[in-house]
Amino acid sequence: MTPFPPPAEELRLIDAELGALDARRAQLLTRRAWLVAALYRPVPLPAPAPPRPETPAPRVQNVLLLLGGVLLTLAAVAFTLVNWGELSIARRAAVLGVTTLAVLAAPVALRRRGLRATAESVAGIGLALTALDAYALHATALSGTDATGYAAVATAVLALTWTGYGAAVNTGALTAGWFGAGARAGRDAAGQEGTAPRADGKSGDGVPGLRLPLPAALAVAQLPLLLGAVAVGAGPYTVALVLLLMSAADTVVAFRCAGGVVRVVALVGAYGAGAWAVLAALWFWAVAGDLSTAARAAALLALPAGLSLAAARRLSDDRYATAHALLGGLFLVGALGTVPHALLPSGWTVPVHLALGIALPALARTSPRAALRHGALGASAGVQGLALLCAVPTVGLTLLGPVSWAARVWSGAPADARAAVTVGGLWPPHAWTAPVVLLSVAAVLALAVRAPVWRPRALTGALCLAWAALWTLPAVLSLPHPASLALQFAVTAALLLSPRTRLPGLVLALAGSVLLVCSALAGRTETLSVLAALTLLWAGACRAPGRRVCAAPAALVLAAALVVASGAAAHWPPARTALPLTAVAAVAALLAARCPVASRVTVPVEAAGAAAGVLAIGLAVPDPATLSLVLGLCGVIVAGSAARAGRHLLGLPATVLFVLAAWVRLAVWGVAAPETYTLPVSLPALLVGAVRRGRDPRLSSWTAYGPGLAVTLLPSLGAAWADPHPTRPLLLGAAALLLTLLGARHRLQAPLLLGGAVLVLVSLHELAPYLVQLAGGLPRWVPPALAGLLLLAVGATYESRIRDVRRVREVLGRMS
Repeated sequence: MTPFPPPAEELRLIDAELGALDARRAQLLTRRAWLVAALYRPVPLPAPAPPRPETPAPRVQNVLLLLGGVLLTLAAVAFTLVNWGELSIARRAAVLGVTTLAVLAAPVALRRRGLRATAESVAGIGLALTALDAYALHATALSGTDATGYAAVATAVLALTWTGYGAAVNTGALTAGWFGAGARAGRDAAGQEGTAPRADGKSGDGVPGLRLPLPAALAVAQLPLLLGAVAVGAGPYTVALVLLLMSAADTVVAFRCAGGVVRVVALVGAYGAGAWAVLAALWFWAVAGDLSTAARAAALLALPAGLSLAAARRLSDDRYATAHALLGGLFLVGALGTVPHALLPSGWTVPVHLALGIALPALARTSPRAALRHGALGASAGVQGLALLCAVPTVGLTLLGPVSWAARVWSGAPADARAAVTVGGLWPPHAWTAPVVLLSVAAVLALAVRAPVWRPRALTGALCLAWAALWTLPAVLSLPHPASLALQFAVTAALLLSPRTRLPGLVLALAGSVLLVCSALAGRTETLSVLAALTLLWAGACRAPGRRVCAAPAALVLAAALVVASGAAAHWPPARTALPLTAVAAVAALLAARCPVASRVTVPVEAAGAAAGVLAIGLAVPDPATLSLVLGLCGVIVAGSAARAGRHLLGLPATVLFVLAAWVRLAVWGVAAPETYTLPVSLPALLVGAVRRGRDPRLSSWTAYGPGLAVTLLPSLGAAWADPHPTRPLLLGAAALLLTLLGARHRLQAPLLLGGAVLVLVSLHELAPYLVQLAGGLPRWVPPALAGLLLLAVGATYESRIRDVRRVREVLGRMS
């Protein structure tokens, strides 16, 4: 503290601080004691949890009741089949009546006691017993009747019986009649409610009703009509009509039910019977050959169409309503197109149904509900999609057929456009419908789709379909081959030169150009004419800035193909064709130089030029003299490109091309000395390394001079070891000595180590004969003795040698 307080004041402050420290110490000691006690206090283990049941009690109850009902039913079946014949008719009737009535009456008492699951199981046994009663009746008293007809009547009676039984039990009528007549009369006299069903699903006495009888009755009710039709020998048409009637009845039941199992059974019956009826109607549609069969098929398709549309109007969920409206629209198109399908030639089937599908949305336009309109649009789209699938074989053959001419170039022009695409193959039947379908759907997409979100996609689809239609038209009409090429060229030119063409149009124009070139490969004149015309067309398209990224490389590729085709037409050897092909690479380099560095056109143009250069080099390989010239020209082109801003990395491939050109020329001249190949590479490399090290003194000598020195020293060293003359080893040793001295003088690792290593190896090569002679003149014990002395000397001076090695490593490490 400055200034210091008086001694008395300072003593008071010190005492206060000490007191505070003692209080804090006591507080911390108390906390420590509590923590120690809590740490060593035994922790009670939690009590084990009681075992959890894997299955809840209601599920166990249901399983037991189900097993019991199944076993009782099996026992009843066994009794009916095995022991039935041992009883008389009266006893049989008594057993049947008493057992069935007792089992059917038991669920009422069980339901009143709250045993609902047990009542359901017993009711199921009772329903099974009624079915066994019907079987027993046919087996004893009515065995002579037709089994199918009896089954139809029996199932109808069972359905009515089970329906009445379920309604009676659920409304409490049986309860009042059998078990509670007195109590019921007392409640009625007191003015209480009757036995009408309640809204909560319970019976009149407040007890929940049975769920099994009504769904079972509805399931059995699916059989009488179908079995009756089979019993009377009805034909397929009548059976299909019966299935449609069953589907309609199930549909009505499904809409009148609020929900539950009955509605599920009704829906399953409606969809199942309707599906089989529709399959039968489609079969009638396929085989319809006269007006009568077509009318029947139309009626069979019109009924499910009406059912689907009626269901779509009644459904409240828009998704289900749209789906049913879509199915109804498809069935309606099939029904309306059945009669024309039977009367008109087979080729008109697809256009007629397509016309009906296109007109379908107009019929639903007046509907007040959007779901129905959406369903009609979906049905129309489905019909158009099916029509497009029918056109796929013709379109695919027309587009892929010309590619086969690549294997038979200039083998002769075909007779017409159809022969050009089939090349001896099969032509699809009714191919004339393909352009009709494509143009119709394209018109629908272009005129009907007006939503801003879908409009661009629709226009793109319409453009693609129209292009495919025009491309297939020459083959469909069997036009002459030149006329086909002219028409397809006109389509490509219209796409390419139109000011409104965007990326999809450019892609189609590019695909059309490829297909046009493939089609023109049939004849020499056609190939040259088409390539020249397409080259000029794509070059002219480069005037539009937005299309240069696609047009410029396409024009260069077509120009290269034109050069190759012209050389082949003039019977030039491939090496001679390579020389004018380098002009295409030069033009590409000039075009890329005129484009800004950041332009999207630069890279595609350079890639096209590089492809032309590689092709020229490949064509010149058979002639080494021409190959050297082509490599040099390509090196000049790449070097010129490397001088541009942002393309300095191209200097390396330019150097490689120049070196390869020089090597090929030396090989043509018959030069075998390796130095003539390596020195033209090493000298520029050393010069570049010196320039880089002058700019960056911290650059390693291995990076600056290592590649240049290695390119010359290593091949020369290999040649010197195989050369019997002393001139090459002497010159190489002198050069290595000079490099070693320069490396030591300037303290550079690369020249020092490379030069020293080469000098040592050359010296060993020159001294090897003398060493061999010396070794041959010495006694055999001298080499082992010398080796032993060397090991003794190294072992005695091991530590000093280690220090020398470290010292040499440090000296080398300080070099650059």
